[in-house]
Amino acid sequence: MDTSGSDPEQSGRFARLWREVGPLRLSASAVLLILAVLIARLSWALPFTDEIERVLFDVRASYAMERAEQDERITIVTYEEDTLLNTGVRSPLDREILANALRSLDAMQPRAIAIDILIDQPTANDDLLVAALNDMQTPTFLAYVTMESNENLRLQPRQVDFIADLHRRITNDLVQPTSVKLGADNDNVQRSWPEQPADLPPLMANSLVPGNEAYRTHRGSIAYRRPFFENEPPFMKLAIDFFANDEEAAFLSTFITDRYVLIGTDLPDIDRFETPLTRLQGNDPIAGVEVHGHLLAQMLDGTMLRSVPSWVLWATALLVVLCGALTSLSDVRLWKLAVLIAIQAAVIVVVPFTLHRVGVDTQSLPVFGWLGGWIIAFTAIGAAARSVGAEKREYVQGALNKYLPPDVANQIVADPDRLSLRGEKREIYAVFTDLEGFTKLSHAIEPEMVASLLNRYLDKMSEIVLEYGGTIDKFVGDAVVAFWGAPIARPDDADRAAQCAVAMWRFGEEFRKSTPDGVPPIGRTRVGLHCGEAIVGNFGGEERIQYTALGDAMNTAARLESANKQTDTVALASREAVEKVTKVDFRCLGRVTLSGRATPVEIYEPVLEITAGSAAMLDSLYREFEQGHEQAREKIAELAAQNGEDAALQNFAKRLINTEPGGSYVLHGK
Repeated sequence: MDTSGSDPEQSGRFARLWREVGPLRLSASAVLLILAVLIARLSWALPFTDEIERVLFDVRASYAMERAEQDERITIVTYEEDTLLNTGVRSPLDREILANALRSLDAMQPRAIAIDILIDQPTANDDLLVAALNDMQTPTFLAYVTMESNENLRLQPRQVDFIADLHRRITNDLVQPTSVKLGADNDNVQRSWPEQPADLPPLMANSLVPGNEAYRTHRGSIAYRRPFFENEPPFMKLAIDFFANDEEAAFLSTFITDRYVLIGTDLPDIDRFETPLTRLQGNDPIAGVEVHGHLLAQMLDGTMLRSVPSWVLWATALLVVLCGALTSLSDVRLWKLAVLIAIQAAVIVVVPFTLHRVGVDTQSLPVFGWLGGWIIAFTAIGAAARSVGAEKREYVQGALNKYLPPDVANQIVADPDRLSLRGEKREIYAVFTDLEGFTKLSHAIEPEMVASLLNRYLDKMSEIVLEYGGTIDKFVGDAVVAFWGAPIARPDDADRAAQCAVAMWRFGEEFRKSTPDGVPPIGRTRVGLHCGEAIVGNFGGEERIQYTALGDAMNTAARLESANKQTDTVALASREAVEKVTKVDFRCLGRVTLSGRATPVEIYEPVLEITAGSAAMLDSLYREFEQGHEQAREKIAELAAQNGEDAALQNFAKRLINTEPGGSYVLHGK
């Protein structure tokens, strides 16, 4: 295969694009596209957008939460407001009731116990608690923190020292420290598994169910459980008061035996966290110990949402920005563009919901960033394209204005389909002009002078055509071809065409009288005007087209222009052309058969200064002649004799000698 022309053609396209867009506009677009990609990838880390991303994630996460029955593997035992009232102790929490509860719970043989309460200050009942812990037969895990890893708790060094000392006093190997560190976002929503520093023991869930090392470093989203019934908590929650003595606690053994028991607080404004669901529904935050319950349940279920690789996020950001840019360049109808935008918006919104539903962690998906990046790309490229398009339209309109009247040019710019390769039959007014003797003159003077004269002549002739709303078909040497009635038709096209024909002749007279010294005399401008049907449209090929008119109307107008030489006229119009003219007076000069035509044409000449006096009488006499009054022919001859400067009238009188009423004079040659 020969591909030798491919590279130059491609290079030419890029060069043309560079010229059209321009380096400044291209640079600005590139900067905006880079910004769009960064926003589409990094919106979780940007101010303002991170808040929106969190809200969108909360909606997705809440939607994806599977409704489940109350988890029978976990029971939560809590200090409540009634507990504080019953014990008469608010802070630090009463240690005696905790010690008694631990003994009761231990007797019920739970799987394991975890205590989400920091024992960080001395009380009178500390020995009771230490003794209870040393007597435990159940694996028990007591909250432990350090200064370095829990700076948000604002613990004093003495409190941390007390915690460490308490753990040293516990000699029971079944009692081990556990980390209770959580890590809510700055809006107090606990969305992710907390960080587990190496200097801390395992997180409570990891401590209760050892062997799940993958969760030791897991930082993905928490798979919160959502109960079937809104008023039913996801885990059984019992007040610690129920376990203060063995007799009352015995009735609750069903909810303790062989379960994981988490002990903590359920007090207003203390150790409470929002979840995606509570934030979305506007419910109260949940206790920290309940967050640990959800972490434990997720571990027991073996659920670990799959993270999205960074390279996928970058690739998606690029794809979204590319879609926005290409959409802005789409050359489709408005409703199709709206559908295309709606489909892309739906994909951006629906895909994250679907992914989260099937186990993909979408907390890192910059959904708002995608929308923002898409909008920036769409706007930036669209603005650049519109700017280039506006310049092109101005250029095209400027070019069209040289050949078309402004209103027609505006329509074509607004509807480029008018430039498609097609034709249609239209009734038009066609005008042909010719500058007598200019071809011969061009051989007698310098080429530079020929170009100067011809350009000045054609420039003014074009201006006259456009002034009267005509469409310039073509220039053939010094000849001008124009028509009215296409691409758009006006009610006064007949008057426009007739007035233009007269104006072109008048300019021709001025032009030939204003030639520079040394230039031989220039002949008259002759004009032909006819109205008839023609095929009008764009003809040629996709690479080179011409808006033109083809058909009998154009041929007849051309022959009328040529007939001026044999009728001693300067402008000739057919009867069909003057029937609707109201702003130009014409006089009839008989009926002729044009060269190369079989059908006679009744010809008319505009009434100019030298013919005005005889016009009305001539029309009356010719109508009499057509009705068979032979004496009218003689009267026309007398009228011609009286107007010796009227060459056209003289010619008409001579032609009538060889013409019968209702007949026509045959013109031979050009």
